Amino acid sequence: MKDFINWHKIKSKVELKENRINFQIRDVFSCSIGENVGFEQDGRGEEFLRPVVITKKFNNEIFLGVPLTHTKKTGKYYFAFNLNESESVAIVSQVRLFDAKRLKYKVGMISEADFIVLKEKIKQLLT
Repeated sequence: MKDFINWHKIKSKVELKENRINFQIRDVFSCSIGENVGFEQDGRGEEFLRPVVITKKFNNEIFLGVPLTHTKKTGKYYFAFNLNESESVAIVSQVRLFDAKRLKYKVGMISEADFIVLKEKIKQLLT
């Protein structure tokens, strides 16, 4: 059962956050994604967190990001890469806009080579 009640409490706190964390393209941050509908990717734990790769920075407030998982998945909608000496999988089909208020802490940074492949996967998704 989805825990929308607790997510709405956390979301209210996230919305009231006054300062946004500084971030850049290729950063991987733990992000309050929340409890979402159906097959949309959810966050985990008390703060509904999930790692997200920042793929496009529009300004200091918003960015395009791709959620990550440690579950091994393959196919055109996934991209596996190494992050901090373990495998992560980008869920390319879940790319979306995020507000930087959702960012909690930096987890790492995707390599330039892997980032190029990830961007290509996103482009293929849109064509």
